[in-house]
Amino acid sequence: MAAESLHQSTTRALTASPPFSLARFALGLCFVCLLVFGIAPRLNSPALAADTTPAATASTGNLSRQDAEQLLSVLNDPKKRQDFTNTLTLMAKGLPVAQPAAAPAAKKPNPTAVIDSDVNSELSGLTTSMRGYTQNFTALFKDLRSVGTWFHQQISNPQSRQTLIDAFSRALIIMLVALALERATSLLLKKPLNSVTAHAETRERKQEAAVAVENVQAATSTPDGDNTKTRADDQRRRNEVMRYLIRVPYNILHFLLKLLPVAVFLGLGYLGAEFLTTTQQASTVTITLTNAYVVARCLYLLVETALAPRSPAIRLAPAKDDTARMLTRWWNVLVAAPSLVICLSTLGSEFNLAPRGTEAMLRAVVLIQHLIIAAFIWRVRHIVANALQPSDNMRKKAFWAFVGTIARFWWIPVLFLDIALWFVWAAHLKGGYQWILRGTGMTFAFLVLSRLVAVLAYGMQDRLFRISDTVEAEYPGLQKRADYYYPFVRRVLTIVIVFMTCVIIAQSWGLPSFQFFFHSPLGSRLVGAALSLAIGATIAALAWEVINGLLNKQIDRYTSSSQASRATRLRTVLPIIRTVLLAIIIIVVSVTTLSQIGINVTPLLTGAGIMGVGLSFGSQSLVKDVITGFFMLAEDAIQVGDWVTTGGVSGTVEHLSIRTLRVRSIDGDLHIIPFSSVTSIANTGRGFNQIIVKQVLDLSEDSVKVAKLMASVVAQMRTEDAFSHMIFSDYADLGVDKTDSNGAVLVGAIKTAPMMKWKVQREFYRRLANLMVEAGVKFYTPTSYYTTPPGNSMHLAVDDVPDTLTPAAHVQQPKPVAPEPVPQPSAEEKKAIEAAEKSDTGLQKPEDESSPAAAFGEGPPHA
Repeated sequence: MAAESLHQSTTRALTASPPFSLARFALGLCFVCLLVFGIAPRLNSPALAADTTPAATASTGNLSRQDAEQLLSVLNDPKKRQDFTNTLTLMAKGLPVAQPAAAPAAKKPNPTAVIDSDVNSELSGLTTSMRGYTQNFTALFKDLRSVGTWFHQQISNPQSRQTLIDAFSRALIIMLVALALERATSLLLKKPLNSVTAHAETRERKQEAAVAVENVQAATSTPDGDNTKTRADDQRRRNEVMRYLIRVPYNILHFLLKLLPVAVFLGLGYLGAEFLTTTQQASTVTITLTNAYVVARCLYLLVETALAPRSPAIRLAPAKDDTARMLTRWWNVLVAAPSLVICLSTLGSEFNLAPRGTEAMLRAVVLIQHLIIAAFIWRVRHIVANALQPSDNMRKKAFWAFVGTIARFWWIPVLFLDIALWFVWAAHLKGGYQWILRGTGMTFAFLVLSRLVAVLAYGMQDRLFRISDTVEAEYPGLQKRADYYYPFVRRVLTIVIVFMTCVIIAQSWGLPSFQFFFHSPLGSRLVGAALSLAIGATIAALAWEVINGLLNKQIDRYTSSSQASRATRLRTVLPIIRTVLLAIIIIVVSVTTLSQIGINVTPLLTGAGIMGVGLSFGSQSLVKDVITGFFMLAEDAIQVGDWVTTGGVSGTVEHLSIRTLRVRSIDGDLHIIPFSSVTSIANTGRGFNQIIVKQVLDLSEDSVKVAKLMASVVAQMRTEDAFSHMIFSDYADLGVDKTDSNGAVLVGAIKTAPMMKWKVQREFYRRLANLMVEAGVKFYTPTSYYTTPPGNSMHLAVDDVPDTLTPAAHVQQPKPVAPEPVPQPSAEEKKAIEAAEKSDTGLQKPEDESSPAAAFGEGPPHA
């Protein structure tokens, strides 16, 4: 509630008057009046005045007046007093302890006592330091009494009172006149300021149109991929940074125009101090107030121009209009403290105010300043918390969700830092306040610088990874490979920038980060290992891409030059080459990195060699598989898609690796055959196939006529588009291969394309069968003879006839007649019967050939 009321009151004060000028000085004058007229009279009492005078004077002994004044100056100066206290503490630690004169001989010191003495000494020094810091802090409230005493003395003395009234009245009149002229100058410069803003808005609209066109072109030309979003984000950030950089000239011109009224005020203030004042005090007061106002006004204009709450086209800060106006109002209040510090520092010495009184007032002013900053932090806590939240995609991860939760409480450590800064300064911790301010300022500056460096680095990366059309035409697929590496290079750049930023920020806070990373053995080794790893990875990636590019280009060259077999062979061996190359790259990079870290790789290499020899002896089959597979692929014995017969399996080759061969058989089973089991390979998919035609004819048939029929079938098939590319030659008549009691065997051959012999063979036999039927071709028909002994007739006897076969019940069945005894054949007759049985033959079996899947019309006919 307090923060909201302060914010509302400040807003009303600002809206009722021009920004900064009257509101800030009203607040400053109210504070001075409150301090002078409220605190001083209460502190001005005889008791308090008595406390400021010495209580008693002691015997000075041999102490001279000059030594006393020097000692008094040391005691009055808090910094010198603290140094003097620290010196006495160190001297007390180093002085020996007095021993009694009649002390016995020194004994061996007790280690426990020595340790206790050291601990007590350190605790004593720490207690002394804390007591000194506490005294410095409480001196703030004690030294304010001297301010009341001083003010009472100045008011009680008529001469000093007249001097104060004259000095401040003249200074106030000069300030009012200067403020009026400053306001008039601001009104005259309103039109040029509007002109600058209009030019900036025109340039802004042109830039937005160009960015829109560029985004459309990038969306239509950039292929979809994993790095598309990354490139789009980088492009958006670059456009945003370029937009702010374009605003810089207009912003600077705007700032310089607004400085002209301040320069008018400064000139009038100094002229008034020179010609309109009659005393040195009046001149000093006028110049001091003028300088304080100019400093505060410049600080205000610096931030107000950067935020530009009324001119978004020249705004350099990424803030909305409401946020910019709110920050400007708060900054209008915060810049009052520096002006008050300047006034108190100068006017205190001019009117004989004790240094400790001036310092006490400065501490009070700075305390109020820190309280206002605390109220400002409380006011903007939600705005900053929302700005610090990760994106929705990042919040899906547990780490970034935790970071987003912690970011909502950012104001707690910042409030602590704000109040701690004042305590550090008020307690006179040596270098504490300056150290924190310097570290905070340098941190902010380096964060902004790192942001600019990141934008430039990302822009250079984007340009480097955009392949021109000429290079893309010469090396197809190069843009795709560059897009693949784009996110990795982006992450490496981010890591390097973040690392260097953290190192520089740590150094700015006093941590020896440069000494550790660039001069110490451990840090140098870590940095060297990281650089070696980065260089090794870069060289490995380049080698990988160059070799792969050369291989792919060679494949394209083979394909374009009608060397399909070589292209297929290289395409088959390519996975093995990549595997071996990847293994070599990983081994080389790993060994190099380990050696750079400091690990001795000689035992590792020796052990790896011994292990390799042992594995080669222990797994000879595996080694044989690899070696046989490599030579099998190098000699182009088989390729993916060939129909092969190997290892007792026939089928189509689906995959080749360095160790195994995968064959899909005709029944759909996948056979994985190690190369060590491959003794021979029958490859049907190479060069050409040949159909061997064997036709068994009757001995009385004309073989020449049948051969012409076969030739005519092949000639007719070659004229058709469906078979013209499958048949390489006409029917080749090889003549009669055999003539015996089983008929005449006619043999011929037909040369076909690879993997097409089964389809051609089935169509050939189908057409030949119809043609032979029409021509009346006689085929050999095997016969069987069953004979009886010479001179005896053959008799058929029915032993049992079922009743169901009787045509009628009244039919008289014949009486069974006893068969006549059959005489046994003689020895000659038995030999004749055996000869007749041997002459019986069956149909000739078809050629035993394996074939592809019969379901697709590519296999041989079933027997």
